[in-house]
Amino acid sequence: MKGFVDAPNYFIELLEGGTTLDNVIDNHVYEQNLAEKNAFVVAELGALMRQHVLWKTTVPLVRPFYPVSCNSSPVVIEVLSALGVGFVCANKAETTLVLNHDVPPENIILSGVCKQLSLIKHAAKTGINYLVCENEAELRKIARAHPEAKLLLQVSTDAQVEEASVTIGCSLKSCRHLLEMAKQLSVNVVGVTFQVPASCRDAQAYTHALSDARCIFDMAKELGFDMKILDIGGGFSGSEFQLKQVNSIVRPLLEAYFPSASGVSVIAEPGNFFVFSSFTLAVNVIGKKAVYRDLHSSTHDELTPDDEPEFVYYMNDGVYGSFMGKLFGNVITTPSVHKLSLTLDEPVFSSSLWGPSCDPLDQVVEHCLLPELAVGDWLIFSNMGASGQEGPATLSDTDQPPVYYTISTDDWFEMQEAGISLDDTMKNLSLVQYGL
Repeated sequence: MKGFVDAPNYFIELLEGGTTLDNVIDNHVYEQNLAEKNAFVVAELGALMRQHVLWKTTVPLVRPFYPVSCNSSPVVIEVLSALGVGFVCANKAETTLVLNHDVPPENIILSGVCKQLSLIKHAAKTGINYLVCENEAELRKIARAHPEAKLLLQVSTDAQVEEASVTIGCSLKSCRHLLEMAKQLSVNVVGVTFQVPASCRDAQAYTHALSDARCIFDMAKELGFDMKILDIGGGFSGSEFQLKQVNSIVRPLLEAYFPSASGVSVIAEPGNFFVFSSFTLAVNVIGKKAVYRDLHSSTHDELTPDDEPEFVYYMNDGVYGSFMGKLFGNVITTPSVHKLSLTLDEPVFSSSLWGPSCDPLDQVVEHCLLPELAVGDWLIFSNMGASGQEGPATLSDTDQPPVYYTISTDDWFEMQEAGISLDDTMKNLSLVQYGL
């Protein structure tokens, strides 16, 4: 994934005999303590599979399209492709990655409201016809470079504007102009897409968005378009509760505005939903200092019994690596301490966690409560699957932590029952017994 680098042979370790993810982490910590104490990642593919099952059982009529920018691990792409998931790509690198995993072009949507002309030409050359569009300039580029394109109009929502403080997508008023322009340019418009952020707590957000979408479908019909795709976006945090909550809001609205008899295919873009719980990051503490509450401007090497310290810890990974999502607004939760000698009654102290760069932006966690750590201790960050990186990794592959992929025997059997095999659907992966 971006921020992480996969092993070139994509080995998947099969966990048997009650071996757990914690056992795998313990083993790699032990190995790293004997070596260079580098950060590493352990990925549990069973969690990916379970999220897919949750999606299919909760929203069976909504087909998922995975945004590759959320986590571009080739193993994630391979597994999701085998599960029949579509993909949303934002650039040439992502489209190439997905196509190299034998994903049919009709299962790919090219997103982005301002695409470079060469990217549109690349889409035309590779048969990727589904493109997102939200303005006249983009429409004219697409008409010139990709006349066979099938457009999804990106429509703005109040919830998205409030969170991003910028309007992404066209307004309901401007949609008619874009549809008329598309008609003049002989460009086919096949659907509507919108985004309601997962953080949105307004139950009316989907009501307004789906009502607007229905109006646009009606406009398009008047102009002779036959729109058949509705993309309800990626507003899914990953929790079962939130998914069911969104479904309870969206389902009756879809039945009212886009009943099954209408022939409209409903899709969504769950990114974080699929991968957030699958990846766990282990980092090493490489530096430490104590700051005293009564003398914030002073730091000391030794504590005295009367002082109440706050600890500042430096880790061997930061926001310019695996925590890059922090720069995009992702919240990094407090890690757990991998410390075998830790006792339940050990006191905790106010602490902050920093990356190794000494850059003021390289603060990973501003405040948390941790027991006093020593240089060489390990911290474990769960739910690190969605790195949040939108561009190329800033570090070379040699600087990025390796990813160790695992799956339990029970989860592997479930995958096989779902029709997934290494020989047919996941040819780039190799299954090996853990510990061998």
